[in-house]
Amino acid sequence: MLPRTDVSKQDIREHIWDYMESQNLADFPRPVHHRIPNFKGSYLACQNLKDLDVFARTQEVKVDPDKPLEGVRLLALQNKKTLLVPTPRLRTGLFNKITPPPGATKDILRKCATSQGVRNYSVPIGLDSRVLVDLVVVGSVAVSEKGWRIGKGEGYADLEYAMMVSMGAVSKETPVVTIVHDCQVVDIPEELLEEHDITVDYILTPTRVITTGCERPKPMGITWSKISREMMEKIPILRSLRAREQQAGKDVTLQGEHQHPPDPGRQQTVPPSAGRRPQDTPGPEANSVEAACGSPPGEGAPLAADVYVGNLPRDARVSDLKRALRELGSVPLQLTWEGRQHRAFLHYQDSAAAQRAVSCLQGLCLGTDTLRVALARQQRDK
Repeated sequence: MLPRTDVSKQDIREHIWDYMESQNLADFPRPVHHRIPNFKGSYLACQNLKDLDVFARTQEVKVDPDKPLEGVRLLALQNKKTLLVPTPRLRTGLFNKITPPPGATKDILRKCATSQGVRNYSVPIGLDSRVLVDLVVVGSVAVSEKGWRIGKGEGYADLEYAMMVSMGAVSKETPVVTIVHDCQVVDIPEELLEEHDITVDYILTPTRVITTGCERPKPMGITWSKISREMMEKIPILRSLRAREQQAGKDVTLQGEHQHPPDPGRQQTVPPSAGRRPQDTPGPEANSVEAACGSPPGEGAPLAADVYVGNLPRDARVSDLKRALRELGSVPLQLTWEGRQHRAFLHYQDSAAAQRAVSCLQGLCLGTDTLRVALARQQRDK
């Protein structure tokens, strides 16, 4: 039992990790420190999910990619549920939908449930997809019988839930389940909980099924004041959600900001270097992106509404870029693909839309390569 005086979330994490290692309760990958710990008997704990009515009624299940939840992912596939797994660290979007090949055997389904299978048998799900998650399954380092939960400290499960709320993919009635070893069920002081922390409704262990009856409200959406600029740069989908909520009139002030960001729906003044001068008025041929952007310098001038995308991987396809643009909510009016030059040009309705796209697409990756994104005029000037 942990002391209740001045205990912190990290104290509880370290206690659980040390105990599981010292008692040889941990399973691969080891050591379990700084992870959602896998444990001996995790598959047995996952099988308890079959006894819950909330699982029988579900069609779409969101399950975290943690190793101890592998049995839940397999159970969902075997029962022909739609299985959604968050992308690692949310770098390329929010969800991957696991799609086993037709006629998949049990062995293939087992592979699909692994982290490698998630990579090999999945398709990305964009923001505009009509996702309605019936059940959320999260990993935990520690959890209390009251439903308080502590993760490994990076906040991704909490952020994923908040993003699903913002998308309309979950509601306050959507049940949340966690799978843990019995030793991970401990007392957690309620004062450690914060507004953005997700709570759980069911706890499954190898020996118990605990209904928490938790009445503490779950997060109602993204708490933007907890989001740093660094997180915005690392997680492109956050930029798209922020733009949507900003347009809806919500306060999206980030951590450390003292002013609300400019309204993306309001026409902004375009600096002379990016704006269209009177002599730049295009002729009829410039209605296409090829005419506006694809010409070498001197043969045509990129317009203020054009966005340059460079450093495209050699094996990238136009469909890869289009899919990424859809997921980020930055679909252009027209796209010019210049794969041999490892670049593309995006044409938007006006300069304000182009500038929003440049902001939204910063840090976008295709494969392992980070793309270079800039207003096309500025890129030409460089």
